[in-house]
Amino acid sequence: MNRREALFATGALLASAGAAVAADDHSHHHHEGAHPWQAVLDTAGICIEKGEICLTHCIMLLGEGDKAMAACAASVREMLASCRALITLAGAESKFAPKLAALCVDVCRACEAECKKHAAKHKPCKECMESCAECAKACKTMIV
Repeated sequence: MNRREALFATGALLASAGAAVAADDHSHHHHEGAHPWQAVLDTAGICIEKGEICLTHCIMLLGEGDKAMAACAASVREMLASCRALITLAGAESKFAPKLAALCVDVCRACEAECKKHAAKHKPCKECMESCAECAKACKTMIV
C-alpha cells in the first residue's frame, strides 16, 4: 500500500466513524435550558470586547500626549481583568461566582464612571461605558 492509498483508507475510516457517531441518537445534554449565568456571560463578553477597543484607544491617545486618558485606561484594565475572571467562574458555575459578580458590579461601575468623562468625545469610551452599565446590571441579578 502506498501513501496515497493509506491516506485514502484513513480518511474513509474516519468518515465512517464520524457517520456512526452522527447516527447515534443518544443525546448527551447534561443540562436542559439556558445556562443560569448566561446574561452575565454575555454582558461580560461584550464588556471585554468594548473594553479592549477602549483600552487601545486610550493607549493611542496617551502616546500622543493626552494624559487625561490615563485614569480611563487604568479603569478599563481593571474591568477587563475582573470580567475575564467572572466569565471563567460563572461559566463553571463556581460557588465563588456570586462573590466575584459583586466585585464586578463595583469594578464595572468605576469603569463606567471613568469612561463617562470621555464618552461625548470618544466613541470607544461611550461604548465601553454602556457595556459596563449592562454588565453591572446583569451581575447584580446573580448576587446572593
